Amino acid sequence: MGCASHMKTIGWREWVALPQLGIPAIKTKVDTGARSSAIHAFKIEPFEQEGQRKIRFVVHPLQRSKAIEIGCEADLVDERHVTSSSGQRERRYVIRTLVQLGDRVWPIEITLTNRDNMSFRMLLGRTAIRDRCLVDSGTSYLEGKTLAEMYPKRKK
Repeated sequence: MGCASHMKTIGWREWVALPQLGIPAIKTKVDTGARSSAIHAFKIEPFEQEGQRKIRFVVHPLQRSKAIEIGCEADLVDERHVTSSSGQRERRYVIRTLVQLGDRVWPIEITLTNRDNMSFRMLLGRTAIRDRCLVDSGTSYLEGKTLAEMYPKRKK
């Protein structure tokens, strides 16, 4: 057995959950070209509670839909400059939360940004999957689409 035997193989896109944020499912692009992970967020509001920096924000978890809004709150762990795939440099808030992919759950850092014009509401970068997952770029949804059933069917 090789050193990768403990790693889960995933596709280039997967459904994940973010249980600490109350997000039961979000379609995610697994992007080994991106160092950091990002989620579509708006109405971003940093605040302080009992001396702890926190942040509130809202997420539209479904692609091309604003029908569902999920309000989230998390500890604010950092603010960083991130260069997007288009080359634009942006200062983003960073949170730490749990991600669930299939039967595995682990902590990741994720930046908050407006991904309205992007195909996916969330990007899972290489830092989040390092030493945990191998990516088969020719496949999708190796963990299945059961999380997609968390939302009511949309009318076409």
